[in-house]
Amino acid sequence: MIGTSYGGNQDWFRTFMMRLGGCGAETACDSSLYFAIHKGVEGIYPFDHKNLSKRDYVDFAHMMEKYLWPRLSGIDKLSIYTEGYSKYLSDRGVTCIRMDTLDGSEPYEKAEATVRKQIDDGYPIPTLILNHKDRSLKDYVWHWFLINGYDESYGEMMVKTVTYSGFQWFDLRKMWDTGYNNKGGLVPYRLEQ
Repeated sequence: MIGTSYGGNQDWFRTFMMRLGGCGAETACDSSLYFAIHKGVEGIYPFDHKNLSKRDYVDFAHMMEKYLWPRLSGIDKLSIYTEGYSKYLSDRGVTCIRMDTLDGSEPYEKAEATVRKQIDDGYPIPTLILNHKDRSLKDYVWHWFLINGYDESYGEMMVKTVTYSGFQWFDLRKMWDTGYNNKGGLVPYRLEQ
């Protein structure tokens, strides 16, 4: 929580381009805060993670912009995110975080197993959706966000998606089946000591 905000919000950012396309940087900032607060990773957040403020968060996002800046086509590949965030981590001297990728073209069952393992192991999951046929996901088109929970009590896997200072629950199967060839995917994290 940053004040009453559940995670950060790219609408807070100081420049038009970051407000328009700063979702990759926001996802990396939220991930960094998660690692600092819940996993005890030192040096990953340049401010006091025990006293979060909107001002510090915005300053942090504009530091992250150097690594994950809005591009004309956006951060439209998983590799752009992993390379940019890895460079940030390296520059901060953080060597314990690793990232994999799961392309959106992989079968749904692989995505479901990845989400279950990541959340059960205590990690948020950076997620990219490029296009989607389901209009209920229109706010997630060409967008990075985090998945930080799942619920299977109703049969299908529902995932908790975090973006724009809030969260929503969506059916992972419907989310994964975008209806397009160019899909996005997941970036699973892991810690190595």
